[in-house]
This record gives sequence, C-alpha cells and structure tokens, in this order.
Amino acid sequence: MEHTLVVSDVQRLTESLEQLPEPVVKPAFIVVSGLPGTGKSYFCSQLAQRLPCVILESDVLRKVLFPSPDYSPPESSRLFRAIHLLIEQLLRRGTSLILDATNLSERYREHLYSIAYRLDIKLILVRVEAPPEVVRERLEARQERSNPETNSDADWAVYQKMRSSVQKIQRNHFAVDTSRDITPVLDKIVRAVRH
Repeated sequence: MEHTLVVSDVQRLTESLEQLPEPVVKPAFIVVSGLPGTGKSYFCSQLAQRLPCVILESDVLRKVLFPSPDYSPPESSRLFRAIHLLIEQLLRRGTSLILDATNLSERYREHLYSIAYRLDIKLILVRVEAPPEVVRERLEARQERSNPETNSDADWAVYQKMRSSVQKIQRNHFAVDTSRDITPVLDKIVRAVRH
C-alpha cells in the first residue's frame, strides 16, 4: 500500500511539471536552501533562465499532492519521499534540476547528498538569505497582495519559528544575499555547472 502511494505521488508530481529540458550526459543537481521570504524562488527562476533545468519547488509540489496543505510532519514526510524519488528519476534521465525548498537541517540535506553521491552527479549547494527587515517587508507585502507570483503560505510568524531550526551547511556552498545584486553568484553557479 505504502509503495503504491509513493509511486502514485511521484506520478502526479511528474505530470505537474512543465516541459522538461533536453537530457544531458552530465546533469547538475542544484539544492537551494533558505528561510521563507529570503528570495529562493526568485533566485531559482533567475538561475533557470541561464541553465536548461527544471525547478522543483516544494511549495508548488506540496499543493499538487495536498490542495489544502496542513504542513504536518506526516504530510511533509510523504511529500519529500516523493520529491526524493522524483529527483532520482529526473537525474537518471539526464535532466538537470534545481530543488527550491527550505532545506534547513543537515539531516534533511543528507538525503540529497546521498542521491548525488549514489548517481555520481555534480551537486551544487546554495544558501539564500536576506536581512530580517527585508524578509519581513517581503512577507507582509506577500500577505497583503496575496501575490500570484508566490506559492508559499509562510508569513513572518512562520519565518521566526523556522529561524531557530537553521543549521549551517557543512559542505562547500554558495551564499547569496537577495537584497543585493545576485548576478555574481548566478555567474559563478553557471560556471560551476558547465565545468
């Protein structure tokens, strides 16, 4: 039963993706981490304009599986089990991808490291941040406008609650402050993917 559910979840997530880029011999796996409101999705969209890849945005994929999400641990666990399998499938078929999720704890990132290691895929880690006052403005503006550009339901209270669970990325990674010019970091990542 469990296995069937996961397979059907992966199938639904796969069907929700837009057209995939042409497969490549050496796909890249870019993992973007950061708190809500730091600009992860904006950063990912800018990166995807420069690299042929698919963005797996956890907030979007969650709503594919759970149209009215409750963000409970069982729901998140089921979502990320399906996402991890989807990542593996895409990388195996040669699709470069960007995972846009909070990815705050090293324990969760370990799953991603092991996928890249097992498949011998280039893994690029990115930590996205912004000053708290900028994040607060963004999240408040997001609530007021109910911005169609964003798929996140997180507000300032969620940001504050999650802040304490941020763990340092223990591996080499890029850090980008989205309140500044992100172009230099985008350039570096594109170069890292192409090498």
